[in-house]
This record gives sequence, C-alpha cells and structure tokens, in this order.
Amino acid sequence: MAGKKAAKVPRAAYEKELLRLQTELVKLQEWVRAEGARLVVIFEGRDAAGKGGTIKRVAEHLNPRIARIAALPKPTERERSQWYFQRYVAHLPAAGEIVLFDRSWYNRAGVEYVMGFCTREEYQLFMRQCPIFERMLVEEGILLRKYWFSVSDTEQQERFRRRLEDPLRRWKLSAMDLESITRWEAYSRAKDEMLVHTDIAEVPWYVVESDDKRRARLNMIAHLLDSVPYREVPPQVLELPPRPPSTGYERPPRDLQTYVPDHAASL
Repeated sequence: MAGKKAAKVPRAAYEKELLRLQTELVKLQEWVRAEGARLVVIFEGRDAAGKGGTIKRVAEHLNPRIARIAALPKPTERERSQWYFQRYVAHLPAAGEIVLFDRSWYNRAGVEYVMGFCTREEYQLFMRQCPIFERMLVEEGILLRKYWFSVSDTEQQERFRRRLEDPLRRWKLSAMDLESITRWEAYSRAKDEMLVHTDIAEVPWYVVESDDKRRARLNMIAHLLDSVPYREVPPQVLELPPRPPSTGYERPPRDLQTYVPDHAASL
C-alpha cells in the first residue's frame, strides 16, 4: 500500500538472502576479471544513511585485489589547485577491476556546497561538467552505477544517538556530522538540485530507501546485480596435490622462538 512503512526484514531471511546475493557478487567479480570489464559503483547519501554498512557487505567476500574501496580524505592544498575531478580519475579501475566509491566527486554538490567549502562558481562549474565527465566514462566503456541512500531525519538522529553511546562506533561521528542535523533542509535542497543536473539517461541515479538497513542492503545489491549483464565464469579446476614423503626435516625446539601469549586460555 502506498505510503505505508514496510516491516523490517527478519534477520533470518536477511542473512539467507544476503548470502545468496554475495555469492552472486563473487560471480560478478569473476566475470569482471575474465572480461576485463571496469565497474564503478558510487555510494552517496546523508551521514548515517547506511552507505558504509552496505559497502562492507558488498566487499565482504570479494578479492581486494579486484574490488577495492575508494574513500578519499579531504583534498590537500595541491589537490585543491587541480582540476576538481583529477584526484578521482586516479582511482578509476583498470581492466578487470571494481571500485566502490564511499562518497565521490559528488562531495562538491553536497557537503562542500552546504558547508561553504567551495565557492558558488566552483559549484556551478561542477554541475555543468559532471554530466560531461560521466558521459566520457561511459563512452570509455566503464560501467558506472550511482546510488543515493535516503534516510529520514528521525532515523538519522537516532543513529547518531546510538553512535554517541557506542564506544566501538563513536569514531564514526564528527562535529560536522552533528551539524548536518541543523542543516537538514539545506542538504535536502542541495540533493534535489544535484539530481536535477546529474540524473542523466546515460548514468541515472538510483535512490535506496535506507531507514531499514537490512532492506536497503538487499535492495541495493540485488539492483546492482540486475543492472550488469554478467554471466557465471567456470572456475579453474583445482586439485589438492598429494603431500610428498618426509625428507627428514625436524622443526626447531619451541623455546628458540617467541610465541604470542595464550590469552584465550584465560577465558
């Protein structure tokens, strides 16, 4: 029913389907490697929208030599003097590679613009150049997918509260993250304007409803798999070789080496 909030995905169903989708992601990876394809996936959205958790599930069982995560820090003074897209180009994939952008060049359309880290002229130039830049990537043969994770204001605030209270996740919060609460409408307007200029036919935006993290992860991964025409690549046939007979090797005495203390024995 339209407007009705969907029930949270049960954990057992989520874990079963996630495993199936991750198995398909491995098949996608092997196809990318075998075909020499280049895949770029952009994850964007507000702070605490669930991007990081989804990226973690996407990459969990993939080969880090094939699929890598690009999470760029703030630009250096030298990088600020370059063409804006230049430092992102350096992270694009070569043949047989997948790159997952945990935030991307769209920083300029969001946090940089809202927080005043770029000028109005720089922002407008980005809006003009971005569709051209992305069409160039597509013309070059790169498979480019863009996902916007959409979280409600109440859910975002609750996630911030939980992070503040969790010593294992407190590092995820910064003063700028918390300031985004007071600039909710400014970020909303920036996102709407970004979509107007950059939701192009060649590289459309796909919005992921992310108040339910489990549902968001399953929906995003399933869509990515459906959007790429991959096929299963038969794995290389491997067999364990027989262990050769001993040639008389003897291990040195244990007291000649320093071992890690057995902390587990104290549990």
